[in-house]
Amino acid sequence: MAPPKLSVTIITHNEEENIEDCLKSVRWADEIVVVDSYSTDKTVEICKKYKAKTIKNKWLGYSNQKNLAIDKARNEWILSIDADERITKELLDEIKKEFEKDIPIDGFYIARKNFFLGRWIRHCGWYPDYNLRLFKRSKGRFIEREVHEKAEVKGETKYLKHPLEHYTYKTLSDFISRLDRYSSLSAIELHKKGRRAGWPHLTIRPVTTFLRMYFLKKGFLEGFYGILLSGLYSFYTFSKYAKLWEMEKKGGKVK
Repeated sequence: MAPPKLSVTIITHNEEENIEDCLKSVRWADEIVVVDSYSTDKTVEICKKYKAKTIKNKWLGYSNQKNLAIDKARNEWILSIDADERITKELLDEIKKEFEKDIPIDGFYIARKNFFLGRWIRHCGWYPDYNLRLFKRSKGRFIEREVHEKAEVKGETKYLKHPLEHYTYKTLSDFISRLDRYSSLSAIELHKKGRRAGWPHLTIRPVTTFLRMYFLKKGFLEGFYGILLSGLYSFYTFSKYAKLWEMEKKGGKVK
């Protein structure tokens, strides 16, 4: 029996610095689908160079944009990745071996090697960081939420051994700009759930975030990188609850 065909799906917006290496790592796929939210750089040009099926669409939010990419794919198996992620040869070989097995699996969790300022972070809760990324389109979708989107599969799942590589936060400025965006989206998500911000959220929670990442998740083994990450995530926790408090004062609006 021939192995099943696979579509790689990617969403983009001004990813010219990342997308080529991403596409190189998945050019073996039977199909590459890119949904681009009107990039103004060379992202689309690079995608066409690698013969990716490129669709331009207004930004619908992380989950909806990724689900649209799935809808545009033609194959049953979907590998959903981000522009700053890379599929290694070891992971590809493992996927091929799994596809050769006659086992009723509907989705696979893949670990991520997350890089921060060029360094692979093994602690702080950053590894193995399993995410459901490979699944049958008839069984899986991304849950609708504002940020930190994740896929769910109705069926049997399995964890793969080899990770993909995630080259995130190449500079502190990049982290801080995304922190501002993600904390706003998190505040919106919390507000939709009817959550309210109290003084413990602005005082105790940021501290416990730092302590959990730096001590419980052994961030101290990362040296100064561990201090930076734990501190930045502590500020992220403070920011999202501060913005939630602001939303309450402004009647549900956030800048």
